[in-house]
Amino acid sequence: MKTVVSDRASVYDRAAEAVCALLKAKPDAAVTMAAGRTMLPLWERLGELVRRGELSFSEVRFFQTAEFLNAPEEKTFRHMTEEKLLAVTDLKPEHCFWLSEENLKDCDEAIAKAGGLDLAVLGLGNNAHIGLNEPATQYDTRCRIQKLTPKTREQYGWLFGLAEAVPEKACTLGIHTLVEAKKILVLALGEEKAQATFDMLYARDDSIIPAAFLQLPFDVTVFADTEAGKKL
Repeated sequence: MKTVVSDRASVYDRAAEAVCALLKAKPDAAVTMAAGRTMLPLWERLGELVRRGELSFSEVRFFQTAEFLNAPEEKTFRHMTEEKLLAVTDLKPEHCFWLSEENLKDCDEAIAKAGGLDLAVLGLGNNAHIGLNEPATQYDTRCRIQKLTPKTREQYGWLFGLAEAVPEKACTLGIHTLVEAKKILVLALGEEKAQATFDMLYARDDSIIPAAFLQLPFDVTVFADTEAGKKL
């Protein structure tokens, strides 16, 4: 696992460069990207690269990382991704696999048919969740429904107005599905992620810390800003 600690702007610049390099090498890559506030500046940078003709998503096969169950449409990660990523790039809607309760059993099969994930771009939860895999999730989990902890619901209170309005459950790619990605990028930003960043890097990989399983894959790069990296 490689860790790069820098100012916040550099975190996004370097992450965008890494995504760009991979898609130039494999334009039809199978990609999953988490949604949320952490990803929005990255998507803006990727959109600018597309506008300048330096990057294309036109052949990318996109798999959603996680989605709330029974959320109003305007509060879903799908809506956010369509408004903030698809709208600024040439990613094609027909190349996107959106998670739902109805297609969970098809998700891992679709990823396998794509040759496996070439790239996973993940955020880091305040409790070190990845995707929406909560603490104590088993390593061998695949795409499934996850009950959310109060801490995670609090983290997404900004999207729903308050923590109590955040759905109690979500669909998520499992830990095994994510760590099988050939290349993994993790963005960790803010002082509230400092403990989670430390645990991701130094907790035992058989612990209850979901992000600690990212110690296992060969090609993982963590981009942390100075606040998230303050305990390293």
